[in-house]
Amino acid sequence: MILTVDVGNTNITFGGYEKRELCFTARMATEHRYTADQYAAEILCILELYQFKMKDITDGIISCVVPECAYAIAGAIEKICGKKPLIIGPGLKSGLNIMIDNPAQLGADLVCAAVAAIQQYPLPCLVLDLGTATKISVLDQNGAYLGCTISPGVNISLHALSSGASQLPGLSLEAPRSVIGTNTVSSMLSGTVYGTAAMLDGLCDRIEAELKTPVKSLVATGGLCEDIVRHCRRKMEVSPHLIHDGLLLIYEKNRKDGKEYNE
Repeated sequence: MILTVDVGNTNITFGGYEKRELCFTARMATEHRYTADQYAAEILCILELYQFKMKDITDGIISCVVPECAYAIAGAIEKICGKKPLIIGPGLKSGLNIMIDNPAQLGADLVCAAVAAIQQYPLPCLVLDLGTATKISVLDQNGAYLGCTISPGVNISLHALSSGASQLPGLSLEAPRSVIGTNTVSSMLSGTVYGTAAMLDGLCDRIEAELKTPVKSLVATGGLCEDIVRHCRRKMEVSPHLIHDGLLLIYEKNRKDGKEYNE
């Protein structure tokens, strides 16, 4: 089984693939001070939770936007399977044609999501990643990565609102029944949930206008995608495991024995 790991600023998500079949997914909080041993212990607990054993993991690949965590997690996987995992970054083949000013600046998670979207969806395609930040990646009709938009994530916005105003309460994310809030809580949630949905619709409209061609696919991923895109007016596909699918594809491009997982 190939272990795919996506390390974000808030959460780390795991996927286990056996011959391209996703066998399990799991999520844990990102711990910046964990050692390789601590991460290994957490991963082994997760495997046990889903009724897998250490010997089931044969290799791994990591996407990480938290540099201080990358090598600790890589060390953890090496302790588990005895093999150094791949880490998304310079020198690793992705097959993605990155057209931004400095391709090295593109986040590993955005690379993985784009690689998977190109294979799975018609182009041009917009990939909406709703996590700690809200990002929209733009893929043209040839699969080239043209750029993206980045804005504060839903939870960051909600936290900033509640912590920045002394009379506003702390909230968990939940869409109210009406856009017009009739109390403080419903008003804050309306502005956050429906406001983010409206922002996504508006940005997609503007991106499409700049492309001067209809966008054929809008794909949403990330931990908050299902909570928000259901309120968007534009039709969007939800693909919660898109980054992990991309990690597996990049793994197969870079490991000599990766071909066996295509079968």
